[in-house]
Amino acid sequence: MTDFLLELRSEEIPARMQLKGKEDLARLFSDALAKAGLAAASVETFATPRRLALIATGLPLATDAVSEETKGPKVGAPPQAMEGFLRKTGLTQDQLTERDGVYFAVVEKAGRQTADVLAEAIPAIIRAFPWPKSQRWGAASISTESLRWVRPLQGIVALLGDDVVPCEIDGIVSGAATMGHRFHHSGPITIGNAGDYIEKLRACHVIVHCSERCRIIRDGAKAVAQAAGLNLVEDEGLVIENAGLTEWPVPMLGRFDPAFLDVPQEVIQLTARVNQKYFVCHDSNGKLANAFVCTANIDAHDGGAAIVAGNEKVLAARLSDAKFFWEQDLKVSLDDQAQKLAQITFHEKLGSVADKVDRVAKLARWLVEEGIVKSSPERGGGARAASDGGGSLPSASPQADGPLHRASTVPLPAGGEELAAQAARAARLCKADLVTGMVGEFPELQGIMGGYYARVQGESDAVADAIRDHYKPVGQGDDVPTAPVTVAVSLADKLDTLAQFFAAGMPPTGSKDPFALRRAAIGFLSLLLQNNLRCSLRETLDATGAGASFDTLEEFLVDRLKVQQREAGVRHDLIDAVFSLGGEDDLVRLLARVKALQAYITTAEGANLLAAYKRAANILKGSTPVSPVLDRATDAPMSDAAEQQMPQTGEEDPFVDVDQGMRAAIAGNHGRTAGIIPEGAAAADIALLGALDIAEPQAQKALEAEQFEDAMAALATLREPIDRFFDEVMVNDEDPAKRAFRLGLLARFRDAVTQVADFSKIEG
Repeated sequence: MTDFLLELRSEEIPARMQLKGKEDLARLFSDALAKAGLAAASVETFATPRRLALIATGLPLATDAVSEETKGPKVGAPPQAMEGFLRKTGLTQDQLTERDGVYFAVVEKAGRQTADVLAEAIPAIIRAFPWPKSQRWGAASISTESLRWVRPLQGIVALLGDDVVPCEIDGIVSGAATMGHRFHHSGPITIGNAGDYIEKLRACHVIVHCSERCRIIRDGAKAVAQAAGLNLVEDEGLVIENAGLTEWPVPMLGRFDPAFLDVPQEVIQLTARVNQKYFVCHDSNGKLANAFVCTANIDAHDGGAAIVAGNEKVLAARLSDAKFFWEQDLKVSLDDQAQKLAQITFHEKLGSVADKVDRVAKLARWLVEEGIVKSSPERGGGARAASDGGGSLPSASPQADGPLHRASTVPLPAGGEELAAQAARAARLCKADLVTGMVGEFPELQGIMGGYYARVQGESDAVADAIRDHYKPVGQGDDVPTAPVTVAVSLADKLDTLAQFFAAGMPPTGSKDPFALRRAAIGFLSLLLQNNLRCSLRETLDATGAGASFDTLEEFLVDRLKVQQREAGVRHDLIDAVFSLGGEDDLVRLLARVKALQAYITTAEGANLLAAYKRAANILKGSTPVSPVLDRATDAPMSDAAEQQMPQTGEEDPFVDVDQGMRAAIAGNHGRTAGIIPEGAAAADIALLGALDIAEPQAQKALEAEQFEDAMAALATLREPIDRFFDEVMVNDEDPAKRAFRLGLLARFRDAVTQVADFSKIEG
């Protein structure tokens, strides 16, 4: 066994491509070995700005002889099939092996030297490397067949043990020599074998482990900040990026003019981070300090003074630009900036950004007026949600050529009118910063800058905060706004985006989501659930005025709900089980039902009830709702249509042999006497009937009061009598009256359970 070293040295590899490059090198190398019947004990990869490297340990010096078997035609197959197989394998028929009536071609292949395998694999790996962007260079680049690499490839080190693996690609010949640090070491370095690669490069100021460079940057940046009495603002993404820019990282502290601190701190931090890859610092009071940490790629003779001075100059120029944008933007009111939005297209089918702002403002006001977003600490519980199926308030509906008009005569609660006005005002200004100079320079600051401008220009804190935060949450794990004005604007913004694109026939397809509708959906759901906002999803979608059927959007939102709740441990099948009942489009209430259902169904008692339901459903398979024979809430006679829809068992109609007198008694009796119970009914029949009489109204009452745990508890009382029922009686009794009675009991049990959820959707 021996070790193998491969280094591919080039001009500077972009930092963002290095980690993926390491993964691709390991994958391509392992695949090439596997094709040759080889495997390494371990494979470790390295990346620096100037090299991508790999060390594989425990490689055999040669591959074993292998026997390759190819299945051929059956004995007696047409001659054409046999001739084609022989041409493919290069064998004659007498060289084939017959087994179980089938011909096989068995070819013995001799083992190969590992060095020969690697010599073929290296050029193939280089040519197949999937860089996100690559280039050709030199005179050969006039041909599209010339070598492509992320940056011009300059050298290949390929050592198996102490020996060079000879290979060549595009004039670059493999060897044992590489280069050290660009400034600290001149001339080539000869590598003896894989074992001395890491330390020889370290001696020449190259640290090949990315993780080690990250640690040096992380710890060093903290240390230089603390030495100055400051606290580093940690940024792991910036640590990794600086590690990808340096082979010998040296963190250093610099300063900038305190006058720049008048500019919003997000601007300073973004300028330092994005343009210069600098960390920023806070003082002991937690405020942004006029200091930064840069990462040099050299041990300077003067301790880094010249490097720091140069970086301070560059940052000062950047901050001067930012300060200029800040001061110029403040000279124009947000109202005037908002007028320019009419010149920016939101989407060719959906009008301008100004059109979107107008829709969002009306929708934000509507959300407040309908009591969905309220100013009280209690979230939700609005008038619309409180009336589920009863006398609901008239909904506001958008007019084709005007704003949303409030149709309800119920007055807004105290503070509601002010909240509605603030929500509309914030929505009118929420996109105005898109046309400012600062956001033009730093698009990442949209919303943030609008909040600053609004506050300076005299808007209320609630309006300024809503402008700042209305894009939130922008993804799973992001902060979810809770301030009422912000919630109204953020919800309206996301709701409008979803409704408009779906109405225009542009939903996400497969992995494509050019308008980030999945992200908007997750944000919309997070706002609803975290703020306990009670609303009818269908009515809320209708209020957008997009003018389309929203069945597809509803399904999309429920699918996103399943994705969102998966991390919280909520089962997707239970969401389906509740949603599929229909009529449940209050997502807060839906999720409460799901959680209560999950808590119950995961118990032994719940699992037994689920099993009983499925057994009952299988017996009643293909049936539709049972006639009033066992409906204890009505005394209406059974119609012919109802009679025709009695549960079927695959045999005869269960009532076919019931005489007319029994039919009348069954159809006309409201169920409070023993008249519906057939003669000879078992004790288990009576027990299940009595349990249903108690559990059904209890469960229904609990559901109406949204006491979902109590509804589960009511259903739990059915487990023992239904188990006893299945143990002690024959459902398809020869007596048609008993059979009909028991089928009715099962249908009633099924329907009682289905009040809570469609148990047929539950897995397990």
